Amino acid sequence: MEGEIAEKLLKKAEKDQNQEVEQVKFKDKLWTETKKMWVVAGPAIFTRFSTFGINVISQAFIGHIGATELAAYSLVFTVLLRFANGILLGMASALETLCGQSYGAKQYHMLGVYLQRSWIVLVACTMFLLPLFIFTAPILRALGQDAAIAEVAQSISLWLIPVMFSFILSFTCQMFLQAQSKNMIIAYLAAFSLTIHVTLSWLLTVKYKFGIPGAMASTILAYWIPNLGQLMFVTCGGCSETWKGFSFLAFKDLLPVVKLSLSSGAMLCLELWYNTVLVLLTGNMANAEVSIDALAICLNINGWEMMISLGFLAAASVRVSNELGRGSSKTAKFSIVITVLTSFAIGFALFVLFLFLRGQLAYIFTDSRKVAKAVAELSPLLAFSILMNSIQPVLSGVAIGAGWQSIVAYVNIACYYLIGIPVGIMLGYVFDMQVKGVWIGMLFGTFTQTIVLIIITYKTDWEKQVSLARNRINKWYVRDSDQSTQDV
Repeated sequence: MEGEIAEKLLKKAEKDQNQEVEQVKFKDKLWTETKKMWVVAGPAIFTRFSTFGINVISQAFIGHIGATELAAYSLVFTVLLRFANGILLGMASALETLCGQSYGAKQYHMLGVYLQRSWIVLVACTMFLLPLFIFTAPILRALGQDAAIAEVAQSISLWLIPVMFSFILSFTCQMFLQAQSKNMIIAYLAAFSLTIHVTLSWLLTVKYKFGIPGAMASTILAYWIPNLGQLMFVTCGGCSETWKGFSFLAFKDLLPVVKLSLSSGAMLCLELWYNTVLVLLTGNMANAEVSIDALAICLNINGWEMMISLGFLAAASVRVSNELGRGSSKTAKFSIVITVLTSFAIGFALFVLFLFLRGQLAYIFTDSRKVAKAVAELSPLLAFSILMNSIQPVLSGVAIGAGWQSIVAYVNIACYYLIGIPVGIMLGYVFDMQVKGVWIGMLFGTFTQTIVLIIITYKTDWEKQVSLARNRINKWYVRDSDQSTQDV
């Protein structure tokens, strides 16, 4: 009898010890994954805050020039620049998949080749976008926008052409460096650029009264300073393992890069253009100037908060692509859970905060009480948008890391453009809920898309994703190695 008791006690002690070991292992695993996530997410969030801050600062200074100027800049930034931004960012995100998975598989030399191929694809794409900036006024008038606002928007859009070209280096270098978790340099450059922009904007618009030209000159400089710094870091020894110099391989076999870039572009563009539709629909409503100003302020606050989620998008993309390239499906799944939960916790805290702040932040952008009152009325919708933003972009990052861009593009079309926008138009125009109705409908589309992405991520066979990633890497490696041998 005593022997049985002793045996039971021994088994219980062993069980307790195993549980303690597993608990310690989980804590270590959680801490390790959290550190890896923040190594990417922290600098990425700060960089995106700073970059988006350039636009917010420009808008704040232009907003104090006049209401028409603010509405014109809001239209150009939200419609035109976001359109170009969406295409170029989307197409550049193919680099996240290729570089992330190759880095995880330790095929370091291929990252520089992928970077150069992405430059070629994005330069060609940018040339096709130029007419939009040259013929902005007639395009906006054709879309039903106010003629006076469209004319001011035309002058602003010409200033933004150098900004559009800056996206090529900005997006590609950031993704190239993030795949290697070397994005602290990006954060330092972004902080320096933002400081310069604030100082120059004040000097050129407030002190010397140069108006829009002064604000836009400062904006151009603020975008190009970090780009030149990133390029120097990449090519002058900061990435000795992954940058082996310019190669003729960059001009060969571009079709697979173009295909993946188009899929990536379609996926992200459909997301980024969603709010653009909201602004365009608002421009056709009564009292358009106040409505556009109020909505633009809300979308800028929403967009600034979105930079946090885009930082987690980058982290999810890098962690998933690295682990799939490395061959670890369990770690990839674990990283997804940690990133989503962390982003949601921050989003929920901001959701509560913005419910209480309501329209008080509007006075940063405008002196108009009418606009501030309109912002206060839209604040609950802004808070719910922020909550949605804390999950949906992270799941998009998972899709980029795994290479599902084409699948998510179809999901975005269905949820955003077949559900969200039609419901928004019906609520806004048929039920006369104006801007609120349009925004509610589009929030419903975002909610639907988030649910679909959660289901897809949960039901995914991650072991199969490891095999697909390895096949992609091996196929490209053999092809490029053969071409490199032929060149020699």
